[in-house]
Amino acid sequence: MAVAQFTDANFASDVLQQPGAVLVDVWASWCGPCRLMAPLMETAASDYAGRLEVGKLEADGNPSMRDALKIQGLPTLILFKGGEEVARHEGAMARPQLKAFLDAHL
Repeated sequence: MAVAQFTDANFASDVLQQPGAVLVDVWASWCGPCRLMAPLMETAASDYAGRLEVGKLEADGNPSMRDALKIQGLPTLILFKGGEEVARHEGAMARPQLKAFLDAHL
């Protein structure tokens, strides 16, 4: 399963209007911890295929959604279910932490 690319233009339809669970990774190209998280998003997309959609929102190129989500630091992971935010984590995490974060809310 591929990691989706979310933007200001498609965020409402691809995240907020989805009935299932969507994990959004808010990142920036200049952010070192964000680059460390990128392979984990691919892993989550395959490990949770059918239960979770995974996508990335580039913070600098999508200021409307970045500001609407009140992003304070990068990376920020936000888990949505039925268009509602159910969990948020700011900062990088290791694979076991990501698994625990997802398993606690799915």
